[in-house]
Amino acid sequence: MANPNMVPGGGPRRPLQLEFPQSLAVYDTYEEAQRTVDFLSDQEFPVENCLIVGTELKQLERITGRLSYGKVAVGGLVSGLWLGLFVGLVLSLFSTDGSSFATIAATSAFGGAFGVIWAIAGFAATRGQRDFSSVSTVVATRYEVLVEHRHAARAREVLAGLPGALPNPFA
Repeated sequence: MANPNMVPGGGPRRPLQLEFPQSLAVYDTYEEAQRTVDFLSDQEFPVENCLIVGTELKQLERITGRLSYGKVAVGGLVSGLWLGLFVGLVLSLFSTDGSSFATIAATSAFGGAFGVIWAIAGFAATRGQRDFSSVSTVVATRYEVLVEHRHAARAREVLAGLPGALPNPFA
């Protein structure tokens, strides 16, 4: 019996690779690629022979606001308080003298002070080069569904029955 973790050439199977992939379809959104694989699965196609690959990556950064020393200090304070609270709770678990509240309060205060100092120092070190806050993500421009060559013809037959499917010029 063949080992499912080995490829026919004898080497180990890599979970994010196919042996000889062929393009089945190319989409503009991940949801469309996912819909294709879901449809194949619904038709009892062996989807373990499929792979969705995002290509033409780009980074998007959404600016969420302007930073000031006040905003940075408040963020550092909150972050430090949480860390101090956590450390205080852990230390109070091992306290035998009944001063748990004092331990939690002291570590929270020290954490808050440290958080403010650290955040302001970090902000000052940028010297105004990045005085805004943002969130960023990497997204693909295109999503290609690949299928193992042994199953490509069957996958194309099944995919032809996908409601609303358009002919794929890349396949």
